[in-house]
Amino acid sequence: MSGSRQPRPRPLSPHLQIYRPEINMVMSIVHRITGAALFLGTVLLVWWLWAAASGPAYFDYVNGLWSSFLGRAVLLGYTWALIHHALGGVRHLIWDTGRSLDIESVDRLSWMTVLGSAALTMVVWVAGYWMKGAL
Repeated sequence: MSGSRQPRPRPLSPHLQIYRPEINMVMSIVHRITGAALFLGTVLLVWWLWAAASGPAYFDYVNGLWSSFLGRAVLLGYTWALIHHALGGVRHLIWDTGRSLDIESVDRLSWMTVLGSAALTMVVWVAGYWMKGAL
């Protein structure tokens, strides 16, 4: 029995503590987080629509919550998540065509998603306040 061979330990898979965070890795994680945030934000949107259908008193209450500082912060986050997730989907659509798959192009598209989502969110909010007459 002294000649029996013990199985060699199997190598462990690398994990997040091994890898240096790259922009495309971060974008993959953020894309999943924004997808979950969009689900929760859509539940809040349904709540607002339900309030509108329930009557003016309840609608005024819910609208007052959305008009508060915290409510607007949630709406700003929802707007950014929606735009960021959509731009991430466009990025994946480009990759599905077989284009821009080299690492330089992947990084460039990832940064364009970050910058584009921030810029477009600001454009949407400025346009909203402008149309409301608050600017």
